[in-house]
Amino acid sequence: MSDPRKEPRPDADGFAEEAERPSGGIVREFWDFLKQNKKWWLTPIIITLLLVGLLVLFGGGAAAPFIYTLF
Repeated sequence: MSDPRKEPRPDADGFAEEAERPSGGIVREFWDFLKQNKKWWLTPIIITLLLVGLLVLFGGGAAAPFIYTLF
């Protein structure tokens, strides 16, 4: 058996290496979340929310007359 007083090697689990790796941003983290947790059903919800957000954003500007003709 191993000695419980013996400290594990710092690189045993790669935690330090993972912490020093640069993050890819929120989009990359969301993509990793979808892949790891198999939450693919969230994708159409997020896309729909982004499209509605774009409509709201463009609806207040010069593109408003063109957007209103779609509805």
